[in-house]
Amino acid sequence: MMLYKLLSRLDREHFEPMVISLMPGGMFFDRTVQLNVPVYDLGMRQGVPGLGALLRFRKLIKEFQPDIVQGWMYHGNLLAWIGMKFSGSTANIYWSIHQSLADIKAEKPMLASLVRLSARLSGGLKAVVFSASVGRSQHIDNGFASDNALTILDNFDLTAFKTTESAKLLHSDLQLPEDALLVVSIARYAPMKDHKSLIDAAALVVEKFPLVHFVLVGPGVDQDNAVLCEQIQQLELVEHVHLLGQRTDIQSILNNVNVFVLSSSFSESFPNVLGEAMACEVPCVTTDVGDSKVIVGDTGAVVPPNNPTLLADGMISLIALAPEDLQQLGRKARERIEQNFNLDGADSFVRQYEKLYNDNSPPH
Repeated sequence: MMLYKLLSRLDREHFEPMVISLMPGGMFFDRTVQLNVPVYDLGMRQGVPGLGALLRFRKLIKEFQPDIVQGWMYHGNLLAWIGMKFSGSTANIYWSIHQSLADIKAEKPMLASLVRLSARLSGGLKAVVFSASVGRSQHIDNGFASDNALTILDNFDLTAFKTTESAKLLHSDLQLPEDALLVVSIARYAPMKDHKSLIDAAALVVEKFPLVHFVLVGPGVDQDNAVLCEQIQQLELVEHVHLLGQRTDIQSILNNVNVFVLSSSFSESFPNVLGEAMACEVPCVTTDVGDSKVIVGDTGAVVPPNNPTLLADGMISLIALAPEDLQQLGRKARERIEQNFNLDGADSFVRQYEKLYNDNSPPH
């Protein structure tokens, strides 16, 4: 998403971007092509690196002779470095990292090895860009070079995420009374998202506020998830937790809820979903992971990760507010995004990337 936003606002009079994808397809392929940005894939398969991909990368580099090569996330970063060395190109190489690293031992062994290798190589790059200040510090603590490390925070498209006048569609779809208060979580089902703590916290909230309902959205968050469904049943939350699975109408969902919750326990860097909810005037409760605290500021509640009781307390602190006070907090959240993280602002993250490229690009 961050790469897509960068490409969507990049000054095309001065930059001619192309994207090389490790694997074919993906949810952003069509959207990127619609920006008139060419996309080439290396034909790799998940978890299966190969010489063929490296040869295809080398061929593309030799054909297009770029001035700048921007790696994107760990695997793309490493391929950019190896591929550029293999091709003999003198183009400047940048890396971009979008993950926090609170505890490298919590990562999968293969990814941990990749991070350690990246740390050893990081000093030879023009710059390593981190999407969160916490992530930058954590990576430096794990061996990344500090002299070329910088932070460029992500921004949010305030034209795509905003409040709209709409009926209570979720209430109708879920057959809930109009006075039901909805708490939404939007996250794929993965260990770092800590849905277990979220459900445990939901039980504590419902015990105190029976009119609260939880709406969970994301890949793997559906009725086919046996582990999640079993926990919901054990805690007698079947009537209060609604699993919607993967959805594309995120703005519509955000415009039909009262509170947003992020329950992640690790690996988050700069959670976009927080800013998107805030842009829709939805107050947020989040665990203190990555730069979540930087995004939310004083417009919501920030609690320690891995603690269902404190997560519940954070949600209760917002749920207990009078409706007009909760709405005012939502408007304050929107204003914070407008002032600090506006994709179309004069000092947006796109302008910062452009400045970085201009300052370091080779002479013509």
